[in-house]
Amino acid sequence: MDIQKNTFPEVPVEQLRWSCDLKKAHFSSTEDLKACDKILGQERALKALELGLEMEYLGYNLFITGKSGTGRSTSIKQLLQNRKRENVIFDDKCYVHNFKDPDMPRAISLPAGQGNLFKKDMENLVNTLRKHIPLLLESEKYQESKDSLTENFKKKQQSLIKEFEDKVKADNFTIVQIQIGPYTRPDIFPIIDKKPTNIENLEALVGEGKFSKEELDTIKKKHHEFTQEIAVVSKKINALQKELSEKLTDLEIKIITPLVEEEIAEIKKRYDNDAINSHLKEVKKNVLENISRFQEKEEQAPVIPGLRLPQIKDSFIEFSVNVLVDNSDTKTSPVIIETRPTYKNLFGIIERRLDRTGYWVTDFTKIKAGSLLKANGGFLVLNALDVLLEPGVWPSLKRTLLNQMIEPETYDPFPMFSTSALKPEPVECNVKVAMIGDPFLYQLLYFRDPDFEKIFKIKADFDTVTGNTEQNIYQYSCFIKQLCERENLLPFDQSGIEGVIEYAIRLAGRKNKLSTHFNNLVDLLREADYWAKKDKQNLIQRKHITTALKEKIERLNLIEDKIQELIEQGTLMIDTEGAIVGQVNGLSVYDLGEYSFGKPTRITAKTSMGRAGIINIEREADLSGKTHNKGVLILSGYLRSKYAQDKPLTISASICFEQSYSGVDGDSASSTEAYALISSIADIPIRQDIAVTGSINQKGEIQPIGGVNQKVEGFFEVCRAKGLTGTQGVIIPESNIPDLMLREDVVETIKSGQFHLYPVKTIDQGIEILTGRKAGIRKLDGKFEKDSVNELVDQKLLDFALKLKEFGAEKKKK
Repeated sequence: MDIQKNTFPEVPVEQLRWSCDLKKAHFSSTEDLKACDKILGQERALKALELGLEMEYLGYNLFITGKSGTGRSTSIKQLLQNRKRENVIFDDKCYVHNFKDPDMPRAISLPAGQGNLFKKDMENLVNTLRKHIPLLLESEKYQESKDSLTENFKKKQQSLIKEFEDKVKADNFTIVQIQIGPYTRPDIFPIIDKKPTNIENLEALVGEGKFSKEELDTIKKKHHEFTQEIAVVSKKINALQKELSEKLTDLEIKIITPLVEEEIAEIKKRYDNDAINSHLKEVKKNVLENISRFQEKEEQAPVIPGLRLPQIKDSFIEFSVNVLVDNSDTKTSPVIIETRPTYKNLFGIIERRLDRTGYWVTDFTKIKAGSLLKANGGFLVLNALDVLLEPGVWPSLKRTLLNQMIEPETYDPFPMFSTSALKPEPVECNVKVAMIGDPFLYQLLYFRDPDFEKIFKIKADFDTVTGNTEQNIYQYSCFIKQLCERENLLPFDQSGIEGVIEYAIRLAGRKNKLSTHFNNLVDLLREADYWAKKDKQNLIQRKHITTALKEKIERLNLIEDKIQELIEQGTLMIDTEGAIVGQVNGLSVYDLGEYSFGKPTRITAKTSMGRAGIINIEREADLSGKTHNKGVLILSGYLRSKYAQDKPLTISASICFEQSYSGVDGDSASSTEAYALISSIADIPIRQDIAVTGSINQKGEIQPIGGVNQKVEGFFEVCRAKGLTGTQGVIIPESNIPDLMLREDVVETIKSGQFHLYPVKTIDQGIEILTGRKAGIRKLDGKFEKDSVNELVDQKLLDFALKLKEFGAEKKKK
């Protein structure tokens, strides 16, 4: 059926595409430009970052959000270069042995650079003591005092023994040393026939009659008395030995103390630190209580003859210093970018080792610092998703930032199997954390975790677009120069820069915006460089940008080509000529993630008398999304407001996306569905050489949609494949004109009059283009203009209402 094709307003050619013109610029290529060192188009985010980095209050950590590729990581890295936090001291973090409670190593903070000095001083202290203590114990003064004490002990011991021996001899007894295994003990033997005789042997002599029983009883009684007395003598000797040992120990302490005090005093002078003073006090006490450790050990005989085990040397580990963080070379605030935020990497670990017996052991020297402690006094950059995915990391990170304390420990999800009893003292941790994540993660944490807003008070939101201004275009050009230097790319001439900027406009989706999605831009520059080198050119030109884009699309558009092939073969039924009642070419965008494209979809409507209203077939088949369902309900509201003010809307209508077997969402087809319904109700054919996109509101106004460029280009490709007739085109919302950035071949075809682009504000404007008939306005009497589309729809709906009433009355009579 032919339709009269009147002339309707079209989108002006100059508004089909924004063209970058740098002919008046003062540079001919990127060689004439200075590399841009600024971050483009993120003024809002940069202000937030500066505030967060400079605020020295609890909780002013940063959450950097926005889409990947907008420069979030680059920006924070650039801002942190050579930055020094105000009034924040960089200190060294150390652990030392706790002599009172070895399972709780003590933490010591020292000014930057003093940690290793303290460690060296303690090593020197041990070396000095090991060298000089044996010398002092071998000195003449010490030996004289020791010999004097020993001689005095011997005299007292000999006096006791002689007195007892004399007493024993007077009663015809003697002291005999008896061997019991490797040991000897004294015993009292009576002298019989001038020989010491075991008292047990006397029983046999009595039996032989060589010895009287009375004499035996007397000897036994005396033996018992001497046995008790020898025990008393032994106790006295032991007391003397203990006294000697104590005096020798006191003598050693007296000789050694000046050396220890002098060495420790030297260390105290270097560090004005209460924690060190307290630790050195315990060190002094331990040294004086364990002087023997500093003396040369004699090699011990093997327990099993012939089996020589290696001797374990005393490492004096208790006097060591474990320097976890050394800031001796730190001039600016430390910056740690943790790309793998596991529990171990963030919070540190207590390492273990197997001892000779096969048991796991550890000590304070095995405590290792994590990124949080290494970044103390500075900045730590994390990826939010990585932090949330790692077991145990997020709760511990919250505790650390809330309390500003970190307690090194090994993450152990099964405490019952834990092998470390160490519980080190917590260490103060003043670190500013910058976490990078997408908007979804930010909202999830903000609304689901009550602690989140306490510790991440600054949100830096990175935008995907910036204004299309002369200044920004110049900065973009300088940015291209920076990338050329960084990536070692060929220079860009003016046309190449123009091509990149036009691509940025296309990515942004609006003529007055430039995309700040730099990942895609960098990829384009690299690929253009590749094609320029293949072309053996010294400059990257517009044609190389075009080639890079074309090649990229060809890599990604397999599905688009398959759909196009199905349309050309007629498998997917799309008409590009003629006119049909209740059938319109809608436009859909297929988003594959890295690539999106548009293609037409046949949308049909069938109407009849009834009360079912508008039936959304996609919804009934569970193929419709929420937004599409909303669009159909809005369409129902539009029909009621326009045609059902003087009568009930007694209609049953079905709307269908033909040959659609997957989900449908979005409301951009709601105007298309309205045209199909109006055509079906009024029985007016609709042009098939025009495709339609646009959503509507209940007032019949056409609202803007997304993907307008892809949709126009998608229908253009179908029309070009089937043959351009000069009448084909697309109806778009007028408010989408600023979004147009069509391909150059589409623009040229429209310029030549072979393709058309019609902007509309209302359903009435669109229906006039599609039907070639006047839409018709409502007159003062409430009727629409005669023979207009709206008059035909209104009359048909009135007929439906009357017939349904008649049908109901007849049915009631029956």
